[in-house]
Amino acid sequence: MAVNLKTVASRLQKARQTLAYSLEEASSLSGLDQNRLNEIELGKAKPSGDEVLILASIYDCDFRAFIDESLPPPAQQTEILFRRYGDSISTSDRRAIQEFLYFCQMEDALEKKLGREVKPFTFVPSGTFLKAHGQQAAEALRLHLGYSEGVNRDIYEDFRSIGIHIFRKKLSNSDISGLYIEDPIAGHCVLINYNEDIYRQRFSVGHEVAHAIFDSSEGVMLTYDPSSSKYNKDDLVEVRANSFSSHYLMPVPMLKRLNISDESSGLHWAQKLRVSTAALAKALIDAKLINESLAQKIRSVRVPKKDKIDPEAPESLTQKQKDRRLALMEHGLSDHYVDLCFTAQDRGLITIGRLAEVLRVHHSELPDVGLLFGRTLAHGV
Repeated sequence: MAVNLKTVASRLQKARQTLAYSLEEASSLSGLDQNRLNEIELGKAKPSGDEVLILASIYDCDFRAFIDESLPPPAQQTEILFRRYGDSISTSDRRAIQEFLYFCQMEDALEKKLGREVKPFTFVPSGTFLKAHGQQAAEALRLHLGYSEGVNRDIYEDFRSIGIHIFRKKLSNSDISGLYIEDPIAGHCVLINYNEDIYRQRFSVGHEVAHAIFDSSEGVMLTYDPSSSKYNKDDLVEVRANSFSSHYLMPVPMLKRLNISDESSGLHWAQKLRVSTAALAKALIDAKLINESLAQKIRSVRVPKKDKIDPEAPESLTQKQKDRRLALMEHGLSDHYVDLCFTAQDRGLITIGRLAEVLRVHHSELPDVGLLFGRTLAHGV
């Protein structure tokens, strides 16, 4: 394949600028001389294959996107997101979001290689009442996945099963609850801010999945935490997304069967449903099952943080192991992604070196990472 030097140069420069790396930083991280890097970006020097690979690794992009004009430019969706919400996204969050998209693209590629089956879900709304659309879509998806009533124990797996890539990653801006990106390679991509309360994260992922169902034509969407001054509670698109998440987690037929008469029973069911007491109170009010006085009582109590259950942090781990696993999850790793990576290595689809690369760890850490996520290497490190 003939390589267009001008394309390579402009794409390398654009990726660096989008992720707010100075030439000096990129030079230091890559080991390339700053003048050499500048010459490459100006199209005055042809980069070697190794140089493109090194820079692609730093910028969290597929190296092919720098040299193949038929592929979308690297960091294209990230750049759109930054242009639209630039004042909300710090330099560290720019890079975190780009790494998230890298994970999504790797996950998509591995799922295809491993033949993972998905259950595609589409929903065509009727009428013009957006809040009702959210409820209707939630009910349709629960039916699609075989739920009648009952609690969804692992909604992350639910949404992954319909082809949505979901990662939780710590962002520096606590005003950001989550974001949705329609990636030209990976498709539907959802990032949840790991800074949020564990049960709030469950609600947030439902909210972002609603954007995937209804708003993919937007390309990118960022959701602010309801406590942020930037959050607009009157935005009907956000109202629809909240409605979807609420009805998916707490379907009305199930709520009608609950016996909630005081704050103690409200706390009990919030823990059973793995939602905040505030979310439960609002769902019950919306369903006209309680009055405002009882809603206030339910909101006045909280599920203790130590009692909250994260499906990706099993109690079988020691505290030290759990802390290490949570640290890896804060950086974006998930049960699903790690399992895909280790399975691909086990089947000889990727090398041990590539396994370390896609997990973003040193190869010497692989046995420990495998232990934390219940996996072992097919071959020694």
